[in-house]
Amino acid sequence: MTWSRRNFLATSVAATAGGAALGGIGPASPARAATAAGTPPGTGGAPGWRRAAEITRRVRPPRFPARRFAVTDFGAAGDGTTDCTEAFRRAIGACHAAGGGHVDVPAGTFLTGAIHLLSGVDLHVGDGATILFSTDPAAYLPAVYTRFSSIECYNYSPFIYAYDQENIAVTGSGTLDGQGGTEHWWPWVGNAAYGWKPGDPEESADWAALQDMADRGVPVEQRVFGAGHYLRPNFLQFYRCRSVLVEGVTLHRSPMWQIHPVLSENVTVRDVHVDSRGPNNDGCDPESCSGVVIQRCVFDAGDDSIAIKAGRGADGRRVNVPCEDVLIEDCDMRIRYGAVAIGSDTTGGIRNVFVRRCTMGSPNLYFGLYIKTNSVRGGFVENVYLRDIHISSLLKETISIDLYHGEGDTGSYPPLVRNIDIRNLYCDTSRAPLFIRGYPDDPLHDISLVNCTFTNVQRDSTIANIDGLSFDRVTVGGQPVTTPPVIGNT
Repeated sequence: MTWSRRNFLATSVAATAGGAALGGIGPASPARAATAAGTPPGTGGAPGWRRAAEITRRVRPPRFPARRFAVTDFGAAGDGTTDCTEAFRRAIGACHAAGGGHVDVPAGTFLTGAIHLLSGVDLHVGDGATILFSTDPAAYLPAVYTRFSSIECYNYSPFIYAYDQENIAVTGSGTLDGQGGTEHWWPWVGNAAYGWKPGDPEESADWAALQDMADRGVPVEQRVFGAGHYLRPNFLQFYRCRSVLVEGVTLHRSPMWQIHPVLSENVTVRDVHVDSRGPNNDGCDPESCSGVVIQRCVFDAGDDSIAIKAGRGADGRRVNVPCEDVLIEDCDMRIRYGAVAIGSDTTGGIRNVFVRRCTMGSPNLYFGLYIKTNSVRGGFVENVYLRDIHISSLLKETISIDLYHGEGDTGSYPPLVRNIDIRNLYCDTSRAPLFIRGYPDDPLHDISLVNCTFTNVQRDSTIANIDGLSFDRVTVGGQPVTTPPVIGNT
């Protein structure tokens, strides 16, 4: 059964698994209407999933010539103490100049500062190899064009970085160790749980300054941080790149976000183990990208396992590029907040996201699907499809779609969220099946659940301000639910 806004206004029903009345959903205000240019809402089910097949056909990993350049031939030593920064630079330069190939990192521990990839280069971290990144912030200077929390600036270089390159990769069975911890990088968040102590430097003043610069339209070239500042760099970042592959490696002890493609096309992340539980340690954050495939990855992350983004606030409206055509499949998400998060940086818009055959859950994971935004960020989220999802246990709701995240409804850019289709989902244990909140004058649109099972729940769902909610073969606590379990104004 599909429940429209008219159904909600006209009917008061005690649901099979809920017990609270329906009601409190009003019409949208024209002054608050959000729009999403481009792809119209899909129709759910198989028609929507045809787009996923197109993504699979279109997104192909780069291929490289057979040339090989051992980093040890350029002066690198795998003793864990020799600074190999220059050796990496020379090896990558030689590989690029020769027309591309593989830069091989053999067994050993190679200490380095920032590594900048060039077109045609596969950085191959072999079996038994560890790239150990320096704890000295000066090793990531000069500052580069990057983003901190989705706002453009000049800051410390990400540990592995590429700007405007194509056909690049980081592959192999080795380890990338960022050495983040309570002694290095993590204390900058300003939280005692991560090693910060009163009097230590931390990032809050710089973060406030960057947000203010973006709000005032200060040119990016004048938003210079880096030396003397405390905005943590991301681990891997591919900025305005084309044809990118991250495969096989283990990421450990990241300073902040871990895999961050930005404004990039044709990105593949597969068979990667993200193992870093520090502050803001999102596993993979595709931002304003087109054509991303994430497959067979394991996420033990300190924040969202996967967080799809599209710029933030005034800066996101300036750049105004959506993130679209993202396929996530056969992944295992274990901790911490959202297994698959969309937002909260949604300003440029996010559409055509497909998630299938994934396992989620642990005693430390909050949500399965987590769509989060507000009227300060704005933008749109549309055409999100999940199917064949198995969840063991969650601390909070299985599905959370919340327009009151962060700043809440305090801005002038109400987001548009529509066409969310979830099928063949099983969740053994969660606090509640759903937490879904639109605005009274900007409701959510068209959310459907088909063949979904929520076995053990502690409380009823919370659902408010939605136009078009359908349940088909949904059970909660062993009981069929054909009407939304809880509807209320919030």
